[in-house]
Amino acid sequence: MIISRTPLRISFAGGGSDLAVYYRNGCGSVVSTAIDKYIYITVNRKFDDLIRVSYSKTEMVKNVDEIEHNIIREALKLVGIETGIEVVYMGDIPLGSAGVGLGSSSSLAVGVLNALYAFKGQSVSAEKLARGACRIEIDILKQPIGKQDQYIAAYGGLQHIRFNGNESVFVDPVICQHETKRQLNNRLMLFYTGMTRVSSSILAEQEQNTDINRAYLDKIVELAGELRKDLARDDLSRFGEILHQGWLNKMKLASRITNERINEYCDKARRAGAVGGKILGAGGGGFLLLYCEQENQNKVREALSDLKEAPFKFEPQGSKIIYVSD
Repeated sequence: MIISRTPLRISFAGGGSDLAVYYRNGCGSVVSTAIDKYIYITVNRKFDDLIRVSYSKTEMVKNVDEIEHNIIREALKLVGIETGIEVVYMGDIPLGSAGVGLGSSSSLAVGVLNALYAFKGQSVSAEKLARGACRIEIDILKQPIGKQDQYIAAYGGLQHIRFNGNESVFVDPVICQHETKRQLNNRLMLFYTGMTRVSSSILAEQEQNTDINRAYLDKIVELAGELRKDLARDDLSRFGEILHQGWLNKMKLASRITNERINEYCDKARRAGAVGGKILGAGGGGFLLLYCEQENQNKVREALSDLKEAPFKFEPQGSKIIYVSD
């Protein structure tokens, strides 16, 4: 039996620039962090030649092509496992909650690959896991998504990730003092809006509008660079404002990134003392991230009392194998 643990993520700046239609004309970049919310994959050998896949439903099939779960099916094919295996997954955030903005599908892809390679006795690099997950989600399944989620799930930590026109990806840790990270973590608040959305439809519109929105995307990339520099100087004075400016630009990329309820939550939070914030992921619902000084956080909680808060910590490690049994 093999168990892998793969973190979910929070993206601070640069989201949207990891779409190929944008970075192929130059480069995109994001600042993201892994968090202590995980997806767990258990892989075990079956005594027969069947394949069992268990998530919100259970599949029992004879052939890998019969598997309905697209990511697990393609991961098995990519690794070269065709029979006699059981794959089970679960997560700290309910995986049935589609479109929550924490990169769960990419964490699933990375985690499944990690567990399957380990099942075959192979220890593979974070780079190989990220590239394999991108191949599954983007190249094979044709999802209109970017690359940042796969890379931050594989590498973990607080990273500046650059997406180059030649399809290479540079992953560089954001170097800052431990105390800066601690203070930043303490000033961030995460709330679940209760709204979910199909991220692929929002991202497809965003991808289609790339040419007319290039100026907004250029600004989003610029903000990611500024945020990285500020963190390297251990300067958090502009963090909340950069979040806010990034959100103002992101809202213009597609029609369903925000809505009346989301705008109301953001306004309530800022009036209560939050400096800035954004909806994570593609937008349209999911989790709301806020930057707020600790003395104002109870006021923000009161203002958003109808939302569920989700405390979190930064996670320094990416996908890893946490259990191996013969």
